Amino acid sequence: MKHNYDQRFFRTVSNAPGGETGAETVFHYRQEGEVVWATYKGGEVVFGTLLAKADEEGRLDMRYQQLNRRGEWRMGRCRSTPEVLADGRYRLHEEWQWLTGDRSSGASIIEEFREGVEGT
Repeated sequence: MKHNYDQRFFRTVSNAPGGETGAETVFHYRQEGEVVWATYKGGEVVFGTLLAKADEEGRLDMRYQQLNRRGEWRMGRCRSTPEVLADGRYRLHEEWQWLTGDRSSGASIIEEFREGVEGT
């Protein structure tokens, strides 16, 4: 496997209108083989989980579910493409679509951070 997501923490750096994650949302990724999962919370998200399958290039095909601050369950799918930054951190370029509600879609970028990590 080309990429290892285990025990990496991410924050959203950009998101399309209609997305619910933002700079306050912290993602905690884990990985065993090709299976990747994460928990996340913060900002508009009370709590969320995702489950993904990684391909040989580290691209993620995922499904996610979350409870937002309005008390709504939201579910969606996402394809993430990794970029390794000069300092070794990961940046994920994401194309997502809601599978509930208005079924809108968009793009977002999340980026790994290493300082001041709070567990999710």
